[in-house]
Amino acid sequence: MQVDGKVVDGSLLGDANGVEPAPGRVKDSGKWQKPRFSRKALMKCCLVKWIIASTQPQDKDSSDSDLELSTVRHQPEGLDQLQAQTKFTRKELQSLYRGFKNECPSGLVDEETFKSIYSQFFPQGDATTYAHFLFNAFDIDRNGSIRFEDFVIGLSVLLRGSVTEKLNWAFNLYDINKDGYITKEEMLAIMKSIYDMMGRYTYPSVRDEAPSEHVDKFFQKMDKNRDGVVTIEEFIETCQKDENIMNSMQLFENVI
Repeated sequence: MQVDGKVVDGSLLGDANGVEPAPGRVKDSGKWQKPRFSRKALMKCCLVKWIIASTQPQDKDSSDSDLELSTVRHQPEGLDQLQAQTKFTRKELQSLYRGFKNECPSGLVDEETFKSIYSQFFPQGDATTYAHFLFNAFDIDRNGSIRFEDFVIGLSVLLRGSVTEKLNWAFNLYDINKDGYITKEEMLAIMKSIYDMMGRYTYPSVRDEAPSEHVDKFFQKMDKNRDGVVTIEEFIETCQKDENIMNSMQLFENVI
């Protein structure tokens, strides 16, 4: 994978267990599950590419030490604690933090940075709205900035979490006003923002369907009791039982 013409070192982010998963889908107890992200798939993550591309190769002082804290306003939690909270290795966390610090010397990332990242990686469309929604999903404290801890914990869920963990995170993204429910309007807003960012030609399998038609199909399946909103239970249950929806969810996963 290349970023700004430079080859990104894919060796940084291997599988958490050091094993590349076999291609294709995995069956577990009769239920369909998405395969774990391989090293190659990890490097397709825009946020990872942004971080790794900014890492200074010549910066060797902290390669075998804990996170550097001297120049940042917000000091992250200890490395051991973050390693326990995520599925990243110690070396991966060190490299991610160096890149994060290079891009965000204050130790905090703001919404404008997210918009800049996604505008860079998706120049064919308008990434502004999607970046806004994604930032809000990472901004756990709702204070307009994201700490390194929240950033890397979110990445860990998205890239190496279980199917249920990923679906919980996706629900949080779609639940724009954070009231514990997804409305059709919220789902449409997210889906439209993805279409706007990706452009018309990026996903041939869905390009002929308007976002509203796509959402209508999703919502009809998810809103089991027809009360006009989707709960977290309805969302997870429907996604796990419907392979077509899980396949469509890849559209979301491919734009993180």
